Amino acid sequence: MRQAEVTRETAETRLSVALDLDGTGRHDNQTGVGFFDHMLDQLARHALIDLTTRAEGDLHIDDHHTVEDIGIALGRALSQALGDKRGIRRYGSCLLPMDETLVRAALDLSGRPFLVWKVDFPSPKIGTFDSELVREFFTAFAMNAGLTLNLALLDGANSHHIAEACFKAVAQSLRAAVEPDPRSPGAIPSTKGTLSE
Repeated sequence: MRQAEVTRETAETRLSVALDLDGTGRHDNQTGVGFFDHMLDQLARHALIDLTTRAEGDLHIDDHHTVEDIGIALGRALSQALGDKRGIRRYGSCLLPMDETLVRAALDLSGRPFLVWKVDFPSPKIGTFDSELVREFFTAFAMNAGLTLNLALLDGANSHHIAEACFKAVAQSLRAAVEPDPRSPGAIPSTKGTLSE
């Protein structure tokens, strides 16, 4: 069962994340940040991962701590659910078009966290949501999941489209990477024999 649940409580947030890598894309995300809930819904739906999040954060200050801490918890949950990563494909990539926008995502469930970010937003806000928090989320997610993630904006003019394309592109890449490899069942996809170091 490739499932995990992570809770996190600090002076700034109290939250939980539950996921099932072999789900159907069911989602129930309630973080108190409407746009972010929408992005998490997209991540679950397009990765075909069942995802439930709950968060109570210091939203009277801003959305930063809530978004970042969900990224931390989601990354840890992904790592736990994957275990030693035996039998997975490991790599995934996607070119995601959305109206005028085109985003490229590529990831490696390598155990070596790294983020390459080549995405600029034309506006500082998406509604009331700070555009820069998209990067904060993916930084926290990649660092805590132990994955190498490369995201690049190739075309785009609308900040909402850019953010959504980023989440959908990562979702599609993640879907490919976590899927069992029928040609290599039970094997760790590395010549080192491990993906945890």
